[in-house]
Amino acid sequence: MQGSKRFHQCAGIASVHSSTQLQTGNGHTDTVAGLNSVFKIARASVLGVALLASGLAAAQTAPVLPKGVSQITTVEGITEYRLQNGLKILLMPDASKPTTTVNVTYLVGSRHENYGETGMAHLLEHMMFKGAPKHPKITEEFNKRGMRPNGTTSLDRTNYFEIFQAGDDNLKWAIGMEADRMVNSFIAKKDLDSEMTVVRNEYESGENSPFGVLLKRMQSVAYDWHNYGNSTIGNRSDIENVKIENLQAFYHTYYQPDNAVVMIAGKFDVAQTLKWISESFGVLPKPKRSLPVLWTVEPTQDGERSFVVRRKGDIQLVAVAYKMPAGLHPDNDSLSYAADILSDSPNGRLHKQFVESGKAVAIVNIPLGSYAPGLQIIGAVVKKGQPIEPVRDELISAIENFSKTAPTKEEMDRITRKNANATEKLLNDHEKIGVAMSEIIALGDWRYLFQNRDQQASITAEQVSAAAGKYFKRDNRTVGMFLPEDAPQRAEIPAAPSIEEVMKGYKGKASTGEAENFDPSPANIDKRTQRSKIGDINVAILSKHTKGEMVSVALNLHRGDEKSLVGKKWIAALTGSMIGKGTSKYSRAELADEMSKLKMSGGIYSFTTTKSNLAAALQLSAHILKDPSFPESEFTQAREQMIVNLEASRNEPNAVASRALGLYFNRYPKGDIRAAETIDESIAGIKAVTLDDVKAYYKQFYGASNAEMSIVGDVDAAEAGKQIAAAYGNWKSASPYTRLSSRYDDIPAKHETLNTPDKENGFYIAAMNLQLRDDDADYPALYVANYIFGASGLDSRLMLRIRQKDGLSYGGGSGIEAGSVDRVGSFSISAIAAPQNLAKVDAAVNEELARMLKDGFTEQELARAKSGLLQQRLQGRTSDPRLASGWNFNLEHQRTFAWSQALDDKIKALTVEQLNAAVRKTIDPSKLTVFIAGDQSKMKPEAAK
Repeated sequence: MQGSKRFHQCAGIASVHSSTQLQTGNGHTDTVAGLNSVFKIARASVLGVALLASGLAAAQTAPVLPKGVSQITTVEGITEYRLQNGLKILLMPDASKPTTTVNVTYLVGSRHENYGETGMAHLLEHMMFKGAPKHPKITEEFNKRGMRPNGTTSLDRTNYFEIFQAGDDNLKWAIGMEADRMVNSFIAKKDLDSEMTVVRNEYESGENSPFGVLLKRMQSVAYDWHNYGNSTIGNRSDIENVKIENLQAFYHTYYQPDNAVVMIAGKFDVAQTLKWISESFGVLPKPKRSLPVLWTVEPTQDGERSFVVRRKGDIQLVAVAYKMPAGLHPDNDSLSYAADILSDSPNGRLHKQFVESGKAVAIVNIPLGSYAPGLQIIGAVVKKGQPIEPVRDELISAIENFSKTAPTKEEMDRITRKNANATEKLLNDHEKIGVAMSEIIALGDWRYLFQNRDQQASITAEQVSAAAGKYFKRDNRTVGMFLPEDAPQRAEIPAAPSIEEVMKGYKGKASTGEAENFDPSPANIDKRTQRSKIGDINVAILSKHTKGEMVSVALNLHRGDEKSLVGKKWIAALTGSMIGKGTSKYSRAELADEMSKLKMSGGIYSFTTTKSNLAAALQLSAHILKDPSFPESEFTQAREQMIVNLEASRNEPNAVASRALGLYFNRYPKGDIRAAETIDESIAGIKAVTLDDVKAYYKQFYGASNAEMSIVGDVDAAEAGKQIAAAYGNWKSASPYTRLSSRYDDIPAKHETLNTPDKENGFYIAAMNLQLRDDDADYPALYVANYIFGASGLDSRLMLRIRQKDGLSYGGGSGIEAGSVDRVGSFSISAIAAPQNLAKVDAAVNEELARMLKDGFTEQELARAKSGLLQQRLQGRTSDPRLASGWNFNLEHQRTFAWSQALDDKIKALTVEQLNAAVRKTIDPSKLTVFIAGDQSKMKPEAAK
C-alpha cells in the first residue's frame, strides 16, 4: 500500500486492485469510489450547500466559549476555533444522522522521514492504538462502544478517526482519548516488537499486488531526492530495524497540539463539545521545540525514464507518470481535468481507444502527492499474454498529444458535473468529510476546500490544453511496466561478513624497506644530482633511497620550428595520441600488460617504476616511441574521440568562455601551430588529417636529437646512464628544432557575455597580457601578490569574497604567468557561478582589484603568504615526479635548482612596500578582458552586457 494525496478508482479496475489503496491504514481504509480525488472532491453545488441547512442552523447560535478558546472563522457550516497551545479545532454540526465523527489530523507523513526511517510515520500510526496512561486499552473501548475507528498515513499527513453513535458519553470519551494519546502514548519497545511484524506483514501484502509494486517503483524511479520517492509503507529493512528511540523522538516532535487539527462532524452540542475539548486538549502545554524545516526541492527532470518489474502475476500493467505542480498551483486543477478527460470510464478518450478496442482491460488514473510537486499517473491494464509494448507506445502518444486536441464542451461539462456530484455527496455526509478534510488540512488551510471548489468554475478548455502541453512531455515522463514472469532472473545480494570476521587471524607482511631522510633543499638537490649529455639528450639523475625502491622518469622531446610546423597542429596532436596505441611487437592491449608487469604507472613521457624494472621500462618506453605501428582502427578511434570531445564542449560555459578568450588574444596567423581556433575550425582540421599524414609527421619530426631526460629515485646513476644510451642514444630527429618564440601584444580590453543555454552553471574568465619574465625584478613580488589575491585557495582575497562572504562561487582563482626566455606573461582570473550570480562575481572581482590597488596588501598578508608559498615550494621538492619534471625544465633553460633557491630568497626578503609597488606598476584593471558564459535566460539583466 502506498501513501497518497488522492485516489481515483475507475470503473472496471476495482476487481484488479481493490485491495490496493494509496494511503496506508491500520486495517481498514475507506475508498471513495468514483471520486477524482479526495483533494478535488470539494466542488460543491448550490444544492449541496442547501442540504447542510441543519448544520448551519446549529452553527448560527454562537456558543459561549470556554476560557482559552478563540473562534477564528466560519465557512459553510464549519467553524474554526483555536486553543492557546496552537491546536486547531473544526466543528461541523449536522443532525441529519445520529452519528458523530472525530478526526485528528497530524501534519506529518512519510515525506518527513529521515534516512533509515522510511515507514516510520506509518509504523507510529499503528503504535498509537497501543494505549496511553488514561486509556490503556483503546481498541477494547472501541469495540465496547461499537465505534468504527481507523488511522491512515499518507505522504503529507497522518489521521485518526472514530465514527460512532451520537451521544455525550461516546463523544467525551473520544475527545479525552485523542488528547491523551496525542502526547502520552506509550510508544513502548514491547509494542514495537509485536507491531513491527504486523506492519511487515502489511508490507508483504502490498508486495503481492502487481499494482502496488509498480507504484512503489514508480515513486523511487521518478524522484531523485524528494521524499515523495519513498513509499509510505517504507523499506523492509527500515521497518524491521528501526530503533524505539527514533520512533519516540519522531512522535514527540510531530505529535503536539500545534501540529494537529481536530475535526468533529455530525450530531453533537457545540458548547458542550468545546468545553470537553478545552478540558482535555487545552491543558496540554504549548511545545517549546521548533518543527523541522524541510527544504528539498526535486530538480527538473531532464529526460524520460523507464523501468520494468518482473514478478509472478496474472496481469500486465503499464503506467506513465509525469511530474506535476503541487496542489496549490493552478495548473494542478487543469492537469487534473486533462487526466480525467483521458481516463474517465466509460467516456474517456483512453477508455474508448484502448478498452473498447480490446487493447487493454482498464485505464487507471492516479494523482500522487499534494503538498509538494507530485505525479500524475495514467496507466493501462493489459491481459496477460497480449503484446504490451504497442500499448505502452500508443498510450504515451495519446497522452502527450492530448494538448493538440482541446477538450470539447461536452468533455469539460462531464468532468465538472462529475466533480460537483461527488462534492455534493461529500458535503452531505459528515462521516466522510471528517476524514477527507485531512488532505486539505495538509495543505495548510482547511478553507481551501471551498476556495478550490469555487475556482473550478473558471477552468477553461484552453487552460486544460495548456497544462497538458506543459507537463505531458517526453523529458518529464517516467514509464513503468509490470510483466508477469514465473522465473524472474534476480540476483540476491548476500550480507557481508563483519570486519572482525574478515580480519581474524590476519598478519601483515614485513615492511619493504625504509626511505632515506632526504633533504629537499635546492642546494642538496643540486649536490646529489649528476648531470650529463648522453648522445643529444641532456640528462639529470638524482639517486636517493626511496620506499619500495621507486623511481620516477621524465622525458621531454622537442621538434620542428615555426615554419616546418605550419598547418600541422592537428596532425601533431593525432600523432601524439597514437603513441602507445601499438608497436611492431605489441598491440595496445599487450602494451598495457607489459607496462603493468614492469610496474609502470603514468604515461610514456613521465612514469614511475621500480629499481629492478627500470632498465626494462626504459627499453619499453623507447620501443613505444621509436617503433609505433599506427593501427588504422586506433587512428579512427582517436580522431573520433577528439571530435566528440570538442563537440561535447561546444556549449560548456568554461570551454566557451576560455575559447573566446583564446581567440580574442590570438595574434598568430591561421595555420600557425600556436593559433587559436573555433570549434568548427578545429573539427575541420581534425577531419582533414589522414593516417598517412600522421606517419609522415612522425617520420619527419620524432627523435631524441633535442631532448631532456631526468630520473629521480632508487637508481644507480652509472647504470641508468648506460640504459638511457642503449635505449635512446641513436635515435635522431630528421628535422631541425628551433624554439618557438612568443611575442607580447597589447590587447585592448573587452567585456562580453556569451550564451550557453540550459546550463545550470556559468563561467567567468578575465585576463591581461604582461611584459614579464621570471627573472625580472618585479616577478617575485607579483608571484606573491597573485598568491594572496587568488592562488592561496579559500584563504585568498578572491575566494574570501566570492565564496566565504558573498556565497557566489564554489571555486575560483587567479594566475600569474611569466616567460623564462621571452618577456611575455599574463595575469588571469576565473570563477564558476550560477548564471544569475555571474554579474555579482564580475562586480566583486572589480571591487577586489580596486581594493588591492588602492589599499594594497598588509604586513600580515605578506607574512602568511611567505610562509605558505615557501612551504608549498619545499613540499613540491619532496615529490620525485615533480623533481624529475623540474630538472627537465632546468636542463632546457640551462638552470639548476639554485635558481629556485634564489627565488625563495627573494620571496623571504620581499617587503610590503615592494609588493604593493610592483602590483600598482603592473596590474591595470582597465586593461582586463572579461568573458562571461552562462544561460542568459537565467541571468539578471545586469549580467548580460
